[in-house]
Amino acid sequence: MKTIKLNNGVEMPQMGYGVFQVSPAECERCVSDALEVGYRMIDTAQAYQNEEGVGNAVLKSGIARDEVFLVSKVWMSNFGYERAKASIDESLRKMQTDYIDLMLLHQPYCDRYGAWRALEEAYKAGKCRAIGVSNFYPDHFIDLAANNEIVPMVNQVETHVFQQQVESRKYMDELGIAHMSWGPLAEGKNGFFTNETLISIGRKYGKTGPQVALRYLIQRDVIIIPKSSRKERMAENLNIFDFELTAEDMDAILKLDTGNPVVIASHHDPEITKWFMTLLPKK
Repeated sequence: MKTIKLNNGVEMPQMGYGVFQVSPAECERCVSDALEVGYRMIDTAQAYQNEEGVGNAVLKSGIARDEVFLVSKVWMSNFGYERAKASIDESLRKMQTDYIDLMLLHQPYCDRYGAWRALEEAYKAGKCRAIGVSNFYPDHFIDLAANNEIVPMVNQVETHVFQQQVESRKYMDELGIAHMSWGPLAEGKNGFFTNETLISIGRKYGKTGPQVALRYLIQRDVIIIPKSSRKERMAENLNIFDFELTAEDMDAILKLDTGNPVVIASHHDPEITKWFMTLLPKK
């Protein structure tokens, strides 16, 4: 598996398995299948309520802990220094591990600065091998990096062929922040599975349109976490390292970029911000 070296020297698998919207009841089985077909990075979050399933699957797999790269995220209701600090320990307990390979702040809302201080402390204590953010736009992560000791190592943000984050990527690269995608298959939206550009390129290599879309992100040095509950599809998604897209292919796929979110509207949209606030516990 190809790896991406983070700005602290940690090597992170470039491809992993995501468990967003995988039910707690199904999570252990899905992660076990993913590990069996060859994934060695699992992405979860406190908000997914399935960290226990991830931990159980890894423990029962027999695979050495240092061979599986675990990613989780602090949910915004746990932001603020004290709450974030306690929630990191709770995530460790649920996943039955002494350390999390990468811990992210899940959203750019609430007291993200207090939460970031808790992440910095956990990183220095060895509870996290790397720390970063998720759904942060350039103004968010530039400000966070400028006003704290540690620059985020990763930014996980909606990224797929229709939203390639070209402008945001420039600022991530400037700060040495690795680009990680959630929703690399666009959650099937915008005609993703029937897109003729992807399908026609795939025919040249005996690959599907989704495999071409994932390969495109790999060649752009984006970290990806495609999700499927079907073992055969997990294996299919992983089978993208035996071909290489040409410069012509890459240019054709670049033209699919709309520059706008497809799965979730902009985090700068006041209505989206209002919706996220409804997810917080009532005071």
